[in-house]
This record gives sequence, structure tokens and C-alpha cells, in this order.
Amino acid sequence: MATNNRVSLPGTKREPVEGAQITGPVDSKETVQVTVVLRRRSDPHQIAHTTPSDRNYADRQAYGGAHGAHPNDIVALEKFAHDHQLTVVESHAESRRVRLSGSADAIQKAFGVSLSHYEVASSGLKYRGRTGSISVPEGLAPMIMAVLGLDNRPVATPHFRYRAGSKAQASRVSSSNAAVQATSYSALQLAQLYQFPTGLNGSGQTIAILELGGGYSTDDLNTYFSGLGISPGPTVTAISVDNGQNSPGGDADGEVMLDIEVAGAIAPNAQIAVYFAPNTDQGFVDAISQAVHDTARQPSVLSISWGGPEDSWTEQARTAMNAALEDAAGVGVTVTVAAGDNGSTDGVKGGKQHVDFPASSPYSLACGGTTIQVNNGVLSETVWNELHSKEGATGGGVSIEFPLPAYQQAAGVPPQVDTGFVGRGVPDVAGDADPETGYQVVVDGQQTVIGGTSAVAPLWAGLIALFNQQLGKPVGYLNPTLYQFPESTYNDVTQGNNGSYSAGPGWDACTGLGSPNGQAILAALQQAATPAPAPSQPTAPPLQSNKAVAGTAPVR
Repeated sequence: MATNNRVSLPGTKREPVEGAQITGPVDSKETVQVTVVLRRRSDPHQIAHTTPSDRNYADRQAYGGAHGAHPNDIVALEKFAHDHQLTVVESHAESRRVRLSGSADAIQKAFGVSLSHYEVASSGLKYRGRTGSISVPEGLAPMIMAVLGLDNRPVATPHFRYRAGSKAQASRVSSSNAAVQATSYSALQLAQLYQFPTGLNGSGQTIAILELGGGYSTDDLNTYFSGLGISPGPTVTAISVDNGQNSPGGDADGEVMLDIEVAGAIAPNAQIAVYFAPNTDQGFVDAISQAVHDTARQPSVLSISWGGPEDSWTEQARTAMNAALEDAAGVGVTVTVAAGDNGSTDGVKGGKQHVDFPASSPYSLACGGTTIQVNNGVLSETVWNELHSKEGATGGGVSIEFPLPAYQQAAGVPPQVDTGFVGRGVPDVAGDADPETGYQVVVDGQQTVIGGTSAVAPLWAGLIALFNQQLGKPVGYLNPTLYQFPESTYNDVTQGNNGSYSAGPGWDACTGLGSPNGQAILAALQQAATPAPAPSQPTAPPLQSNKAVAGTAPVR
């Protein structure tokens, strides 16, 4: 491999955060760790079609052996590391990740970058960053999908919102608080409203939850679950990724507690594995990969409530994360992802429309938000849009980075309003997200009410754990299957908008296919998972045809 000719890696160009100024160079002796994501040794067969009865997921070891990194690529990268005085900290052939460590001086020389400290005075944000592209020896470049961790700026935000006044005033949720009870719900109440299947508890399942900050308190969890009559509550385990830790006491605690409490209330006998990682592109990709390829816990569903506008990511980071989500599809892990809380612009200035990533990945089950009304026990929903009061609105729209997937070909996804590009439509499904009709949770010792699409991802994750328990195998990459079911399988949301997109019959760019009717979806999955009986051999031609429609779900 030639080492004297260097080339720039495509999709690696970086610019400073808006308003950031260089405050000084990085100390040449500072230790820097990067994750190098390598190409696949072979492309996985696209899982995009048919029904669960036709879909066989590979186990993690077999999938990694077939579609992980080629041993020769790992050897070449290790030689490159040796030549540049870098240490190979970890090597994961199955997830194609190699972690390298070295002094800032050695790292800069190895990857052809200049690292500096940056600060945004208006926000106080400080980070280590770079500008321009990453370069490597010409012979190594084709093997590398991404080099992550040189720039450690935050890349994502949690998609949760406290109800107005609930955090500051520490509103207690109790039967004596009629105002709170009238417009907020426990996860169990929402499970009833959405007709989740009964008699199931998630036994035998592991729900993975990804967090990029914050933490949880066991005492708070015990208080929450015992208050719902769930005793004991689910077993919750914190897993460190890239030195991320369960660190309660910060603003992100609301996200962490919401995720665990909602998923755990729906599936109280499931194991819950919380992967804590730094809020960087490196941490985010490493956390997804570690959860998906976790052979010890083997989660069947992964809930992600963090993200950012898809075009705020470098191309290499999007590519690496999308590949990790494709791995999830390949091994049968359903990934539920919050669609964002800032309407059709995703909070980006300038008036153009954006969707959130990783919700916009075609391998994510993107979860949008609704406002619910319950009259005499009857549920009705509109699009969650409280932008006028600055309480947020569901994300949704059309991707400018990912083309329209096959499973959405007949969904009626409109062109992206700014570019005309017909891309991946977001979201796929929805659920209650309005803080004014939000979720009763316990955070940092206080009972409060939280909304946001962050709540919808663990709601669906808990429901999918119930499906997996009942079916006896993971539903896995659920998107293609869900789009085959009749519209009557869901609670169709036809009123409201999130800015530039409006709800209507069938799929829309606000609430997707709709909110869940858990029993109807399970019945449809059971029917889809049952192979059609082999046709009998008639002794004479039939007198008439009475052909049934295969794959039709019960209509509620």
C-alpha cells in the first residue's frame, strides 16, 4: 500500500459551528481517539419486501461474518496505525469499527487534519474541531467508510418537551390534581387507548435505549413503577459506550427517564439496556453499532429519541450511521426513532424544510406526534402543532438525502417542497406527543408531565416488544410490512399540519400511517407471519374461483 500519495476521503468536509471562533490549537500531546468505520466485505441482501413468514434474520455472528469488515482491510488499517504511532484500542470486525488512539500530533499527521479548540460565545459551546476534509494514503481510502471523533461537537438534541410550567412548578401528578389528570396520561392509560394487546408483558425481550447524556435514578424508577402497580419493575442496565456514563443531575435526565419509564411500563418484564454515549457523531454511531451487535443482551428493539437535521451531518457520518441501522435490519432489530419536535423546518433557520436524522434513515421506524382528545372513552387525534406557543410540533417531511424506499412507493409521498426531490417520507407512524396531553413521569424526584416525539419512540418500542413476545420471534425490519397493511389497521390522523405539510387520509408527512391500534397490528402481523397453505390437487377443474386476498388484515 503506497503511503506517499494521499487522497481526501469523500463526504468528510467540515465547517465550524455557526458563530464559532478558534480559541487555540489542540495540545500536541493530548490523547485523541477516533473510530474508523470500514467498508463491508459484501453487501447484505436488501430486506425490503414480502411478509414476516418469508423473512429469515441472520444471527449476529453469522451476519457479521458475512457483512462485516474483511480481515485484509483490518490488517491494512492496523499497519497504517503502526506507521503513524497510533494504538489499536479495539477492533470489531462484525460492526466494521476499529478504534485508534494517539497523540493529537500523531492523529493530525495520520489523517491530514489540523485540530483546534472552538467556542461559540453566545451559547458557551466549546468543542474540538477541524475544517476541510480528512485525507489518508491512496491505497487505504477505498476501505474506509468514515473516520469519526476528530471533531467532538454535539450532533443531536433530545426530542422531549416539558409541559408548560410542569418542570418549574414541579406539578405533582395525582388523582387529586384534576387539571393534570384531565390532560395527561400514564403510559398504561395510553396503552389502553391505543388498544395494546393484553396478557403480554415483554417477557424474554430486551429493549435497547440509546442516550447521549443525562441519567436515571433507581429510586425514581422504583417510585414510578410502584405508582403504576408494577412491582418489581423491569431490570434496567446501564452500558458505557466510548466512556459515556449514567450521569443523572442534568437537563437530559428528562429524556432518559421518559424513555425507560414509557417502554418499561408497556413491557415490564422485558430487560432494558441503556447505552450511554457521548453526544458526538462517533458516540452516536458507536452506540447504535454496539447495541445492534450486542451478542450478550441481544436486543430485539432499539429506541432512539435523539437526532438533528439530516443535512447538519457530514456525509460520512450519515453513511456510517445508516449502515449501522441497516445492520439492525439484517439481524432483526426494530429501530424506533423520534421524528423531531420543531415542525417541518426541524428548527433550522431560513424557512426551508428539513427532516430529522436518524429518523430519515430508510431503516428507522420514524415516530411522529399527535395531540389526543378523549371524549367518553373515545380517542380522537390531530397533528401535534403548538409552535404558536413555542411548545413544539411534530417533525415530518421529505428527505433530501435518502431516495424514496420501495415500501413507500404507493404511499403518496409528495415531492420535497423546496427541492422537488421525491425522497424518503417521514414519519412512518405516530402517537401522543403534545406536552399538553403528555406523559406522567418521575424525573429527578419530581412527578411531572413530558411530551415530544421522544415519548413516541419508546411507546412503539414497548409495543413491538409485546409483538415479539407473542409471535415468538422478532418482527425486525418492520417498515415494509407495516406499509402492506390496510389503512384500517391504524388510527388514521387526518386533521392538522406541522407547518408545510398537512395531514390527510392514509400516509402523510405529519403522522405517517397513523397512531397504533395495537391489537389490529398484532392480528395483521400474525396473519402475515402464517405461510399460506399449499394448494390441494383437485381431481377435476373447480367450477368457480373463490380466491382470497393474501395478506389482508382484519378490519376494525
